This record gives sequence, C-alpha cells and structure tokens, in this order.
Amino acid sequence: MQQTTIGYEHLKDYLPLSFILVDGKPEEQQWDESVRKWHYLGYKKMIGPRVKYLVMAGDKPLAAISFNRASLHVGVRDAWLGWSVVGRRELLPHVVSNNRFLIMPGVHIKNLASHVLSQSLRLLRQDWLRIYGVEPYAVETFVDLSRNKGVCYKAANWQYVGETRGFGKVGNAFVYHGKRKGVFVYIINRQLVHAIARYPRQPDPKSNVARLWDMMLSKPDWSPALFSQAGLNEEAVAELGDLLVNFINHFASCFTRTAQLHNASTYIKGLLSALARKNVESIALQYLEPKSVRPMQQFQKDAPWDTSKVRHCYQAKALDTFEDPHGMMTVDGSDFVKKGKNSAGVSRQYCGRMGKVENCQAGVFIGFSGEAGYGLLDARLYLPESWFDEHHKSLWKICDIPEETTFRTKPQLALDMIEAIQAERELKVKWIGCDSAFGCDAQFRASLPKSAYFFADARSNQLIFRTKPHWGIPERKNKRGRAPYKPIPDVAPVSVASVAEDASIPWQSTSMFEGSKGPVRTQIKCCRVIECLDGRDGEELWLYIRKYENNEIKYAFSNAPADTDVKELSQAARLRWPIEQCFQECKSYLGMADYETRSYQAWHRHMLLVMLAFLFVLEVRCLFKKKH
Repeated sequence: MQQTTIGYEHLKDYLPLSFILVDGKPEEQQWDESVRKWHYLGYKKMIGPRVKYLVMAGDKPLAAISFNRASLHVGVRDAWLGWSVVGRRELLPHVVSNNRFLIMPGVHIKNLASHVLSQSLRLLRQDWLRIYGVEPYAVETFVDLSRNKGVCYKAANWQYVGETRGFGKVGNAFVYHGKRKGVFVYIINRQLVHAIARYPRQPDPKSNVARLWDMMLSKPDWSPALFSQAGLNEEAVAELGDLLVNFINHFASCFTRTAQLHNASTYIKGLLSALARKNVESIALQYLEPKSVRPMQQFQKDAPWDTSKVRHCYQAKALDTFEDPHGMMTVDGSDFVKKGKNSAGVSRQYCGRMGKVENCQAGVFIGFSGEAGYGLLDARLYLPESWFDEHHKSLWKICDIPEETTFRTKPQLALDMIEAIQAERELKVKWIGCDSAFGCDAQFRASLPKSAYFFADARSNQLIFRTKPHWGIPERKNKRGRAPYKPIPDVAPVSVASVAEDASIPWQSTSMFEGSKGPVRTQIKCCRVIECLDGRDGEELWLYIRKYENNEIKYAFSNAPADTDVKELSQAARLRWPIEQCFQECKSYLGMADYETRSYQAWHRHMLLVMLAFLFVLEVRCLFKKKH
C-alpha cells in the first residue's frame, strides 16, 4: 500500500468522513496491512469480539481504528470506576478496549484524531450492540506515554485515570516488563454508574481503621428529633450505627481514597448528631482530632473526589426507594442569611426565610414526593447577575467558581437540574410542582418535560380571563384623534384573587395533610380559566385555590386535562408541601444552613452530604414504620 500524502491541513475540507466497518469485507485486508506496517505495535489477528473501522476521505484512507474486549485486571481503571469484584465480573462485558488507532503516514490534519475518536464511539455503540448483543457502557485505551501524551484522547474528553504497573501476562503468570502505560477511559452510557452502585465494595473486615470508623458511626449521640417520628425505642437506636455503616458502604465505590470515604462518613455522622452547630470545625473536633480540622476543610473544598458520581449514586438510590409514578418532582428555592460579602453568590437580595431583602445566598433545589416518601434530589447555588461584573470577578478565584460558569436565572438552573436528572433515567412522575417564583414564569413552565403535568403556584395579582375572550378593534367614537388600531378583548382580565372572592364559586372543605397537631384542613375552589400573558390570552388551565385555617390563601395553575378530578388536583397540592418539610428538617436538625465556607464547590458538597444524611433518616423511618 502506498503512503498517502494529504496536502490540506483543515479538517473541514475533508468532512464528512466515511467510516467503513471492515470486518469480513474486502477492505479488511487493507486495514490489516496498514496497521501491521505503520502502527508501532504491529498487528496480529485479534481473538474474540472486535470491530475495525477504516476512515476514508473519498477514496483516500486517513485512519484506522479498532476495538476489542476490555482487559480483566487494570488497577487504576478499577479504582477509578470503583466497582467491586462482583461488579467487575458482571459489568466487564459492557467495557470495550480501543486497542489500535493509526493516523496514516503523511496525514497532517488538525483535530482529525479527536474527531475520529468521537465519531467512532458513536458507531461503536450501535455496532457492538448489533453484532454481539451487549451495549458498551465505557471504552478504555492504553497509551505509551514515552511516545505520546494522549493529547487526542484528552481533546475527545477521555478521562486519564493513571498508569499501569508495568506487568504483562505471559501464560498464566504476570511478568514485569517495565513499560508503564497511561490509561484513558470514556463513559459512553451513564447507566454504568447506576449498575456499579448495585455492586458496592465492602470494606475489609480485617481493617482496624474500618472497625474504628464503625465504632465512631455507632456513637449514640444522634439528634433525637430526627427519629422521633419513627418511634424508635432504646433497642432500635442501638441499631442505627450498623444501619449507617451499611448506608455509607453503598457509596464507598464513589470515593477513590479511603481518607475521602472516612471524611464523608464523619461528616454525615456529624450532621445526624446532636451538635448545636454542624459545620466542618465542630464535626471534626467532635469525632476526630484538632489537627483534623484542616483536612476536613480540604475535603469539602479541594479534595479530588467526584461530586457528580456521588450525586448520581445518591439519586439512583433515592429514586429506587421512593419513586412513585403518581408522585411529583418539586422545584423550590431556599435562602441562607450570610454575613460578609466574599462568599460565593452572596448579595443583598430577597430572602424568603426573612421575608425581606437581606444579605444572603440563594439556592435552587429539586425534590421528589409521593406515597412512598419524599426528599431532595439536587441543588444549585444561584449567582446573581452582579457577580459577573468586573468587581466580583476578582472574588471568583477565592470562591473557587469555575471559569466557564455563565449567568443562569433561577428558573434556568432548575431546568438544568431537571434535564440532568431526566438524562440519567426516565423519571416516572405525574406532576412537576413549583412555587410562585418559578410558576409565574410562563417560559419556565413551557420548558418543563411534557411527560408530566405542572402544578405551579401563582401570585394573587396574576391576571386571567374567566372565559375565552374574543378580540376586536373597537369602533371609532369621534373623528378627533387617532383611530383605534389595537384589538381588545370583549371581556376584561381579572386577578386570581377575585375568583377567591367570588361567592358564586363555593368553597369545599378538604384535609391537606397530617400535621404535628393533627390533620391540616383547608377550603378549596377549583375552576377552568384562561391565562392572561402580556395582555393576550394564553393556555386554558386549572386554577386551584386553597384557604388555610389562618385565612392565608394560596393560588396555583395546572395544565392537567379538563376532565381531571378535583381530588387529583388536591393530591398534587399535597405533594407540593413535602419539599418545605425537607427544608425545615434539614435546616433545623441536619445543619443545612450551618456551613461556614466561601467556596462554590464546598457549598454544593455540603448540600449533597446533607441530602445523603436526610435520605438515611427517611430510610430509617420507613424501616421502623414497617417493623411497628
């Protein structure tokens, strides 16, 4: 085969490239000869599952790439994925190895290598499944770092996870050859994260450190208010330590170092304790040594543990336990009063907790609620628009705000989280609920997933049409002045508050939920209305009004079908309440508002660990509720 010389250097001049699956085709001989002649490893016949692609620009070959089954033992890969021995045995068929990658001699096209990697993975996903009946979840490769640095893999968003130890298998034995290679991994399907979580690694029972941690986690200093609802007796409280050990072991695979797992365990235990202030310093001093305060702060702020991996594992566990197809995904904000001006996102802004403008940080939260239970799924810190001016930019490095962060409104942050959750799994809920800060945003409501109905709180001055208006240009009443040209409706819009005052629509009595002092009863009104948007008529919606015993009135819109039973709307209204209960319990008993950090990342990590602690509380309550 002749060496191909390409005169152009721009990838766009060759697009689109054609990828030929050469296995069993005449072109396979061309692929074999090219790799055998020009690849530094040469080529011998591959055994087992494999696919080979020849990359062409017209009739000129530019590259050759192939994939086969993954290696059985790769220490840094296994540590990075965090799977157990059982998990590796079950999931290894879903991992594929990129064992050869050749850019033809004389080909010098900028970005070609990373482009070929990206495009070949798209084809691999469907071809491997079609040919071998197994969907690939991840791809690995080994790069001789003495020859190159794996730049094209990094450019294609592969993750460098470390080096091999320099051993190779000869027969049934491993022999040291000294040629250490860089290992890169690419996750094709995030389903791998959930699959790994089903096979958690168990800590070594012979480890003295593990036993000391277990003893610390069993220390009987639990916050009494957290478990009072479950009616735990003294014997049941003694079980909490073992339950917490098992709960935390579920997330062990998410941490690459035992010190990280130790710090996470200690932090969660501190959040569940009876400590008055649940911040890094007080937790470290309670359970560790004074010299452990700084490492614990670094764990929250700088330590390289994968927050997204913990969050995905947490969401999978929470939804596997409590997901309800008739339930609700909830969107709400919660604010945190803070002194000073140098914490990420702190600003003088409206603080819902204080009911006025105050110096605070604002968080946007996604929760879930249903018959099985309720909790929080994700959180984002809101950065006000002022934080993107030149004055605040100097604080970004101090607060560890990622440089690529762009301004996002609170509704946009909520949509980002909903989309991320939906991308991980098809969340089966009937409703999406939100408070008026989000519900009054018509664009936000229009962007919500269409697989669920929204139940969105509204403000009392929100305008509606009681009947479908007809628009027309009024007649000119006199010859002076400009003739009317704007169409106006034949019925005037009114506020939703006027419907609450309309005696022709009677109030109906219903019980919203069980409170600490018995059932909380409300009066409700429900009717179909036309939303008024920017002076025009919008969508026909349900208007649901509820009046509490203290005469406080709440309003909500829903796009549920016109034939929806009022009982279903009342159930949706009940499902809106638990996220407020989450905030109340997490702030009162789990230290949600006790953090003392300026860091953007530390804020998100604190909220995530609070969510983990609250999930443990919910699981304990459910467990002992079933027992008794």
